[in-house]
Amino acid sequence: MTLAPYACLPERSRGRLHAEGMSSFRSPFQRDRDRIIHSSAFRRLKHKTQVFVEHEGDYYRTRLTHTIEVAQVARTIAGVLGLNPDLAEAIALAHDLGHTPFGHTGEDALGALMAPYGGFDHNAQALRIVTRLERHYADFDGLNLTWESLEGIAKHNGPVIGPNAEEKHAGSLPYALAEVNAEWDLELATHASAEAQVAAISDDVAYSHHDLHDGLRSGLFTEADLMDLPVTGPAFAEVDRLYPGLDPMRRRHEALRRVFGRMVEDVISVAQGRLDAAKPQSVEEIRAMGRTIIRFSKPLYQELKAIRGFLFTRMYRAPSVMVERARVTAVVNGLFPLYMLHPELLPQEWRSDIDAARSEVELARIVADYVSGMTDRFALAEHARLLGSGVGADVIPPSAAQASPSRDFSP
Repeated sequence: MTLAPYACLPERSRGRLHAEGMSSFRSPFQRDRDRIIHSSAFRRLKHKTQVFVEHEGDYYRTRLTHTIEVAQVARTIAGVLGLNPDLAEAIALAHDLGHTPFGHTGEDALGALMAPYGGFDHNAQALRIVTRLERHYADFDGLNLTWESLEGIAKHNGPVIGPNAEEKHAGSLPYALAEVNAEWDLELATHASAEAQVAAISDDVAYSHHDLHDGLRSGLFTEADLMDLPVTGPAFAEVDRLYPGLDPMRRRHEALRRVFGRMVEDVISVAQGRLDAAKPQSVEEIRAMGRTIIRFSKPLYQELKAIRGFLFTRMYRAPSVMVERARVTAVVNGLFPLYMLHPELLPQEWRSDIDAARSEVELARIVADYVSGMTDRFALAEHARLLGSGVGADVIPPSAAQASPSRDFSP
C-alpha cells in the first residue's frame, strides 16, 4: 500500500521508550494494535457502559462494540486519504481504555472524588494504562507502544497545552498525562498526526450514528421525532421515497446507514480539500499546521449539533437515564472512600503499590486506578458485597472494621 507523504510511516517511527527488536512480520503500528487488543483493559470494555448500563440489554452498544465501530471507521477514512490505517486503528482501539464503569457518569463521579488529588481524565488514564498499569511483559510495565501511538492517545482531540489547547486543559495537566510526558515528550502544544485526527473524528461519527440507533431501540424517542431534524429527517424521507411501505426495522436501518454515510463522506471530502490546498509533505507539517485537518464541514457540523442537542435532552438526560445515573453515581461515591479508608480491601496484586504509597495523593491515585478499571457489573457486585444491597448504604463490612486503620501519611 502506497502512503501519502504526510502519513506516519512505520519505518520512520520515533520508536519505543524501551528498545525492542523489530518484528519479522508486523510493522511497529500493527504490533501496537495487537498489544492493545490483547490487553486486559481492552477486554474489560465489553462490560463497560456506552450510554445504557451494560446489563440493561444485549442489543445496546458497550464501550467495546463502540470501540470496534470507531476502529472500522478510522481504517476506512485513513485508507481513502493515504494515511496509515494501522496507526489510525491502534489509536481508535485505545481511545476509550481509560473510561470508568458507567460511562461519563462514572467519570464525572470519580473526577469529583479525585479533585483534591489531581483530578481524573479518561484520556490521560488511557495513557496511564498503556504505560504503567498493564503488567504482563518481563522487560517493562505497560504495552511499550510507539511514540506515535502514545501521541495519538494523548492528543487525538487536539493540543493540550499552548494557544491551541482545549479549554479544559488550560490549567494544570492531568497528572497521568503529565507523568508520561515528563518521561517522554509528546509535544503537547502541537496537533497530533492526521491518523490520530482520523481516530478522533471516527469517534464522533460512530457515537452520532449508534446513539440514534440505541435511543430508538430503547423507546426514548421514535422515528417520527427524527423527521424534523437535519440529516435524519432527509434520510428517512429518502428511504420512504425509494422503499414505500418498508418494514419498520429495515426502514430504520436504511435511514441511519445514510446518516452514517453522509458523515463519513463529508469528513473525507473536507480532508481531501484541505490536504490538496495545504500540500503537506510530512507528518511534521501536519502537526505544525495549527489547525485540525480532519473534521466535518461547517454546515454538517451545525446540523450534527442540532442532533446532539436532541439526544442530550431526549436520551442522555431522559428521566429513566437520570435515575440510573444517580444510582451508579452512588456506587462510585460509596466504593472510593471505602477503599481510601481500607486499602487492604483491594486485591492482593495491588498490595505492593499500596505499600509503596507515601502520601494520601499517591494512595488516591492507586484507588482511582482500581475503581476506574472496574466493569459495570463488577462495580455493582462489589458495592453490594462491601456496602450492602441498598445503593448508598453506609455499612463497613466486619472484616474491614476489624482490619488495621487507614495509614497515617503525616511526616
